[in-house]
Amino acid sequence: MLLGYSTNSIGDIDPLDAVPILRELGYGSLAITLDHHTIDPFAGDLPARVARWRKALAEGGMACVIETGARHLLDPAVKHEPTLVSSDPAARARRVDFTRRAIDVAADLGAGCVSLWSGIGRDAASLETFGNRLADGLAEIVAHAARTGVVVAFEPEPGMVIDTLARAATLFDRLGRPDHLRLTVDVGHMECMGEWPYAAYLHPWHGMIANVHVDDMLACRHEHLPLGSGDVDFSAAFAALAAAGYRGGLHVELPRQSHRWLETARQSAAVLAPLIHPESIA
Repeated sequence: MLLGYSTNSIGDIDPLDAVPILRELGYGSLAITLDHHTIDPFAGDLPARVARWRKALAEGGMACVIETGARHLLDPAVKHEPTLVSSDPAARARRVDFTRRAIDVAADLGAGCVSLWSGIGRDAASLETFGNRLADGLAEIVAHAARTGVVVAFEPEPGMVIDTLARAATLFDRLGRPDHLRLTVDVGHMECMGEWPYAAYLHPWHGMIANVHVDDMLACRHEHLPLGSGDVDFSAAFAALAAAGYRGGLHVELPRQSHRWLETARQSAAVLAPLIHPESIA
């Protein structure tokens, strides 16, 4: 597995300038959140932006994944909206279009996956209706991913329609577990949702995990904490991920620490690097 970092946890500088710094700290993978200040898939200069990122990643010898969780890229007023479960069909179509564009960016960069989530159910629809909206949009997204050869990695997110690994499994089953649909695991979310022991919950996903987010967290409290500030047993989590066949990036995701991103990156590397040494997870 590779030590990784997320651009949503980098503040006050151009994230491109952070790439060589992160590489010097031992990071080998980057989770790039598509946004105004990174790669805006709606920008008129999109090819140039992608080219700059491709060059920076190549020079740093870094792998990458694409994240679609920008707070206000699609709506300047409402965080994360619209989503695949929004009530307005036109709004859901905007999220599908955005995700298709993200898949195209991922193909251009050779990214390991495009990571996404369901969204919050904000209207009074039934769980069945939310599920129908999500399944319809995700099926269209996965079909586009299959055409481009890109993997889509779905993340259960506390507070959203799909918030646990069990509900994610039901969604995957409903879609027929297509080849280009995989899983994003957030170890903090597992802690938050009481998904212990990690090995028991991750074992059914053997070979299906395409992306991992790393943060600390407390049970029943969805707050990304600096590593060592919560209850996550990172040694056990990484051993469970390794046993499930995961070999990709472990992307530190601490957006509320973005104002002190360099200190956070150093501290996180000091915690994680000894744990992902091959002998430590054998």
